[in-house]
Amino acid sequence: MNKNEITFDPVQLEKKKQTLDPHVFQITQKNGTESPFNNAFWNFFEEGIYVDIVSGEALFSSLDKFDSSCGWPSFTKPLEAENVIEKTDRSHFMIRTEVRSKHADSHLGHVFNDGPPPLGTRYCINSASLRFIASDQLLQEGYGQYKSLFDKK
Repeated sequence: MNKNEITFDPVQLEKKKQTLDPHVFQITQKNGTESPFNNAFWNFFEEGIYVDIVSGEALFSSLDKFDSSCGWPSFTKPLEAENVIEKTDRSHFMIRTEVRSKHADSHLGHVFNDGPPPLGTRYCINSASLRFIASDQLLQEGYGQYKSLFDKK
């Protein structure tokens, strides 16, 4: 399977999961967490979208990214709400809301209610669960439907 291919076939998704880098596998499949301020996208603000590293499903946009000073990439909302599943997480003696991708079931991070107005949400996401696609590469990568978001600027 081409790394840029979008697939929701369960067999192909399982095959792709087995080829993940060990660090990425730990984060996305074992509910791991990256170190703050030591990951690819915490301080990265180029224009484009972020997709699930396993399935390629569209998750977040740079237009909704903000500097939350927490050390992980933070977004006010998902790009495609139907691709993001929220679940109660009772691990580590806390109650939080975990965020997972719908089709690949990748652990993405957590959502908190301390984000900026008007929504007040902060999707705190592990860089290892994401692949960035620059706005000038959307057509070539098969995400042309999002190109107009960046053409308006």
